[in-house]
This record gives sequence, C-alpha cells and structure tokens, in this order.
Amino acid sequence: MSSPKHTVHGWVVLNKPVGMSSAKAVALVRRSLGGVKTGHAGTLDPLACGVLPIAVGEATKTISYVMTAEKSYHFTVRWGAETQTDDTEGEVTRMSDHRPSVEDIAAILPRFTGLINQVPPIFSAVKFKGKRAYALARDSQRSGRDTADLKLASRQVMIRSFEMIDHKDEETTFSVRCGKGTYIRSLARDMGRALGSAAHVVYLERRSVGRFDIDKSISLDFFEQMVYRARAHDYVIPVMTALDDIPALAITEQEAEKLRFGQSVTLDQRRAEAFRAAGDDTEQDPVTGVAACHQQPVAMVKLTQQNLSPVRVLNI
Repeated sequence: MSSPKHTVHGWVVLNKPVGMSSAKAVALVRRSLGGVKTGHAGTLDPLACGVLPIAVGEATKTISYVMTAEKSYHFTVRWGAETQTDDTEGEVTRMSDHRPSVEDIAAILPRFTGLINQVPPIFSAVKFKGKRAYALARDSQRSGRDTADLKLASRQVMIRSFEMIDHKDEETTFSVRCGKGTYIRSLARDMGRALGSAAHVVYLERRSVGRFDIDKSISLDFFEQMVYRARAHDYVIPVMTALDDIPALAITEQEAEKLRFGQSVTLDQRRAEAFRAAGDDTEQDPVTGVAACHQQPVAMVKLTQQNLSPVRVLNI
C-alpha cells in the first residue's frame, strides 16, 4: 500500500509563459500536486507573462487579501495604432501617423501618476449589466454589432510610480507600480490619445504581486521537473509570506483553539490597540488581519472594538 500524500498549504510563485491562460497554469500546478485545491491571485492574460501567485490548499482562503496588494509591470507600447483589445490580439480600430518624441512621452507621465480615472478595456473581466465585459464584447462581434456601444464606467486606480525605461523607433517600454484594478492596456490606450497618437500594448510582464517577486518565481517546466523528482513541495512558499502586509496578531494556544471552533476572543485594550495600529486606518472598525500561534496562521480575523472574531479558519 502506498503511503498517504502530505497535504501542502502555501503559494507557488509561477513565472507564467506567454501563450498560456492563467486557468491552464493553475490546472497544471493542481495536477502536479495531486489534485490539491488551488487558485490564483490575479489573472494574467494569455499574451502576458510573469508573476502568477498560485495558492495551494488552505492558502486559497487568503487569495482575496493578496489580490489587493500592489503590483508592478514592465510593458512595451507600440505607437500609431489602437486596437479593439488594446493589445496585439484585437483588430486595429484607429491609426495615427504621429509618433510622440521621448520628451513628449516623459512630460506626460506625471498626468498618469497618482490617483487617476481609468476606463477598463471592453475585453476585460469587469462586469457590465451583470455580465463580464469580454463576454458581451464577443457576443457583439458574433452578431455584427459595434463593440463601441459597450460603455464601461470610469473608475479610480492608483499609479504609485511610472517610468520610461527604453525607447526605440515606434516602441517605448515602461515600468509601473500600481494598485488593485489597474489595467495596463487602458494606460497604453489613454497615453496614446493624450499624446495625439494611438497606442496598444505589444509586451506585458508582471514583475511582482505584493511580496511575490519575479526574481524568486519559477517556470512551469522547472516546477514539473521538481514534481517528477518528488521535490515540488520544496517550492511551496509558506502561507504567512503572502500576509506580511496585513496586520498580524500573536495568539495563545487557548485563543487559537477558540478561533478554530468559530468562537470570538476578547482582547485587552493594549493588544487591541496594537493590532489596530498595524492597519491602514486606526480609527475604522472592523480591522481585518491574521491571527497566528507560534508563527503558524490560524485564521483570518476581524477586530471590532476589543472583540476578535474569525472570518476564515485555516486548517493547517
């Protein structure tokens, strides 16, 4: 009789290749780990490459917290053409003979830095009238209707930093660090219009998601080789690594036991204030974070006044 498989919990930081969907990458990791529950923290389009954090086991309960983390990208824009999808996949919808100079590009970057308004691409996962925008856009194409009739609402996104790192002929490469919900394709489209030209993304690489960096990512081929050598678990990062940016509370074994059974814990004023101070808003209740016992995560929790209650219990 074969021995039972060790259940693994944590994160695989995959360097997704161009041409593969995020769903397929997740499915391959799931199969490699024997069918354990998996999920990713932020979709990468098939034409994009780079960091795709994949949650394994109980780490899937923390995905929503990782998805709010800042992300960074390198991307290349080609000037002179706008497309349906704002990348190379869609048909050209508008052309321009104007090619912006390096000086003009550099001068406009401050307009796209900080809190900006942005309309997502029509081929995106944003919901419009209860359905995904990309599904409605494809339906419009199949029926011969103009996709321009899909008017998505503008929304605010945060661009922490935006730099030009290379410029050659009709293409410019940028480095950007941004907050949740930012579409790089929209950024390229809007820059093209602001510069009196047209633009679309020809290359997109995600460099980081929160604590997960491309320098510490692994290729899918390498991961599958490690599975063959029974060493794949060596490349699963602990759950707590992804939670470094949210408030954490050290709890006792007795408190951990109560949280595991769905019960609340009352903190003294000092511990409650310390936990609250680790959050972004010290005045706002509830404060969400992670409770850990002996550096092992026990539950995602929320604190209201001095009452600590479990949101998601981690069975690790």
